[in-house]
Amino acid sequence: MKKIEAVIKPFKLDEVREALAELGVSGLTVTEVKGFGRQKGHTELYRGAEYVVDFLPKMKVEVVVTGEQAAAVVDAIIKAAHTGKIGDGKIFVYPVEQVVRIRTGETDESAI
Repeated sequence: MKKIEAVIKPFKLDEVREALAELGVSGLTVTEVKGFGRQKGHTELYRGAEYVVDFLPKMKVEVVVTGEQAAAVVDAIIKAAHTGKIGDGKIFVYPVEQVVRIRTGETDESAI
């Protein structure tokens, strides 16, 4: 099993969710996050004063899938989140040792 975390632009969330649903991904977790990478934020003007916005709003999407699904899920996220502009985001893939569904006690792939 693999845990896939994708940090994406907020306006791409619906497209990513729809792409994952088409693959049969049954659940995901979404968190509003802030951060920066190579783009290093940007400068804005507010009431005549210029200030630097270091942390940009992003969405973090987390899913746990079987090892066989992982490559297809990563590809779907790349296609759905891609704009070709700086700040498109990153995808991280981690191994998952165990999953337990609290309600039923199911474990591992049956708990996904």
